[in-house]
Amino acid sequence: MAFGRLERTQGPQPMSDINMTPLVDVMLVLVVIFIITAPLLASSIRLDLPRTDAARPSDAPKFVTVVLDKSGQAFIDDKPLAAAPLAARFAQAARENPDMEVQLRADRSVPYGRVVEVMGAAQKAGLNRIGFVADAESAAR
Repeated sequence: MAFGRLERTQGPQPMSDINMTPLVDVMLVLVVIFIITAPLLASSIRLDLPRTDAARPSDAPKFVTVVLDKSGQAFIDDKPLAAAPLAARFAQAARENPDMEVQLRADRSVPYGRVVEVMGAAQKAGLNRIGFVADAESAAR
């Protein structure tokens, strides 16, 4: 009896590749779920709103820019104005749009009292939204 060598077959080698098929399947299911649910998240209440000319989308906020130079002279649209015409211009702007904003650009050497006078004229005209414009601090000072 001859004893021969029994050949052993090697077992399956470990797989070093990732099977992408299940991952792609899961991602496609998630995409389908998001596509179906996205329109439902917007609003679940259906309304048929009444129509009127008064309900217009609001435009960008309008503003009047007032510049006070070193001497305290007020300018609107690069035109110098005295106290009475400045108050009249504020009143006209308030009639056009009561929510109009006044953007005040004053030189740093203007006395505080002059700035308060311009603010008071704007508030008397009915313009209560006043913004102060300043330049950004530069790093090279």
